[in-house]
Amino acid sequence: MKLYPSFRYQDARAAHQWLQDAFGFEPNAMHEGEGGRVEHAQMRWGDSMIMFGSTRGDASDRVVGTGWTYVSCDDPDALYARAVGAGAEVIRELTDTDYGSRDFGVRDPEGNEWNFGTYEPS
Repeated sequence: MKLYPSFRYQDARAAHQWLQDAFGFEPNAMHEGEGGRVEHAQMRWGDSMIMFGSTRGDASDRVVGTGWTYVSCDDPDALYARAVGAGAEVIRELTDTDYGSRDFGVRDPEGNEWNFGTYEPS
């Protein structure tokens, strides 16, 4: 089994570029609908993947800007600098935790919370 976090964005095309710039996500697929609307996009983070698309004007839109995701990484210091350089709103400064991880948290332009650190759940 695999887990694929999924998001909705008001401006999915801008989110696609921002996720590349701020975190280094790599584009995998983008399917457009009428008027260039992003129906479905996929981006890679190592062996993992996220999925997202534009808001739809239905009940799924209630989750825009409310997501919370943790992503493990090898070099949180470099990623923190990259995210801040791309304009990420810092909500938790880079810090060493009591359980041995080095973590930070930021918000994307639409309010989703992204947390990165060296902790690997097992």
